[in-house]
Amino acid sequence: MRCKSSRRPVPMQTRYDAIIIGGGHNGLVAACYLAAAGKTVLILEKNRSLGGASVSHPLFPDYEARISRYAYLVSLFPSRIIRELGLNLRLRPRSIASYTPHGAGAGLLISNENPALTEREIRKLGAGEWRGYQALMEKQRAFAAIVWDSLLEPLKSRADWHRIFRSAGRPELWREFVERPIGELIETHISSDLLRGILFTDGKIGANAGANDSSLLQNRTYLYHVIGNGSGEWLVPEGGMGRIAEQLAGQARNAGVDWQTEAEVIGTTSVNGHKVVAFRHRGAEFEIQASHLLWNATPPCRRQPDPSGIDEGTSFKINMLVKRLPQPANRWVTPQQAFAGTFHIDEGYAQLEAAWQSAKRGRIPDTPAGEIYCHTLTDPTILSDELARNGYHTLTYFGLDLPYTLFTEDNEAAKKTVVTRVLKGLNRYLAEPLESCLATDRDGRACLEAKSPVDLELELGLPRGNIFHKGLSWFFAEKDAEVGRYGVETGRRNEWICGASARRGGAVSGIPGRNAAMAILKSP
Repeated sequence: MRCKSSRRPVPMQTRYDAIIIGGGHNGLVAACYLAAAGKTVLILEKNRSLGGASVSHPLFPDYEARISRYAYLVSLFPSRIIRELGLNLRLRPRSIASYTPHGAGAGLLISNENPALTEREIRKLGAGEWRGYQALMEKQRAFAAIVWDSLLEPLKSRADWHRIFRSAGRPELWREFVERPIGELIETHISSDLLRGILFTDGKIGANAGANDSSLLQNRTYLYHVIGNGSGEWLVPEGGMGRIAEQLAGQARNAGVDWQTEAEVIGTTSVNGHKVVAFRHRGAEFEIQASHLLWNATPPCRRQPDPSGIDEGTSFKINMLVKRLPQPANRWVTPQQAFAGTFHIDEGYAQLEAAWQSAKRGRIPDTPAGEIYCHTLTDPTILSDELARNGYHTLTYFGLDLPYTLFTEDNEAAKKTVVTRVLKGLNRYLAEPLESCLATDRDGRACLEAKSPVDLELELGLPRGNIFHKGLSWFFAEKDAEVGRYGVETGRRNEWICGASARRGGAVSGIPGRNAAMAILKSP
């Protein structure tokens, strides 16, 4: 599902209360809130459709399958935003949390619906593993209960948050999740390399860091992956990721928001206290004024990468359409069980460290770490009735530790190498090669598409291909000047960040979009 071009070829107004640069889901959220408050809003989007990374496309034209090329699951989108904006979104739970093959025909299955099964599986790893796993899950839930609701509130200071954890009787959570590397917490509770790796993947998604890295980027990434809506559960949007953008665009349209697609912003200035945005649309240039300027795209002030490398994009995506799901080598597990949740591939704790070290040395890992999931086992509505009836499915691979710099010299050649190694790694855990299951188009080409960090920068404007725009931030103010604010300020009067590069941005959440709107509505 795509949100197509505006109702008019160019905006009819020459001045708006707010102009939003970038029509991703966060920009749409900000637009909805501002328009609902009576503000006139214009969205400028460089691509042909709204939605940014949260769109669905028929990637393989010979098949009726609407696949999200970039984003693929939802956890951090607050139910409060869904209620406030009246969005018709159904987020479906996955029956299986994860399946991780290991050894000769063995695997670890973790269920979202059957606690007894999960306990039985984890106990196979060692006498104390279940106890340690339960303790770690309790800590995550407790941390989420304390922090989650604050993401839509003004920022508190680090010291204030430290006091809040002490007052809640859980000072150890502050120390374990915020002050010390997350690797220490995992290693304290879990002995199994396999289970350590599964847990630590939450700290690796899109992050250029190791388990005990001094930057603590892995901690921030881990927290964002386990606190969503207080549970950390990752859900499947019915109708695909494009459903989110479609719903937001519909609400924005109903509220009177204007938008212009294929609008390339070529400059912004301030004149007499107003923002002036120049953009190019199909060869013609236009200027529009606004009282407020919001950046859903990464603003210039946030585009300079941190020299430490924490802003480097490391994510690699492979989208596939298969005629049938492959049978796992472990015959005790069905394809439906293996692929309904997160199918971890070579993501043991030591393997994750080895892949990260290889990437730091400028080498594509021999055994890439990554994971696959099947959207259509939970939500078949993104397929035509015929495809669903005939057993077709979509598969999404998300690779770790494949940084931007590995693809800058020859993007296509590097992508080909990664795909070859990913398939080789996956096939070790299957009873049949995945290639034999892939659908093919009318020319005999496999229905497989790969996207590197370089592609993400070129197609979505993500700096250095970082899916979060930059390294994720803490949930608290890191400077005194930020306390009591929403973390969306740019330092320029009436210029705001409503996208992922804001504090508490990242993932499909809408949080920075709402926070930017609230900051404007509460500003003098």
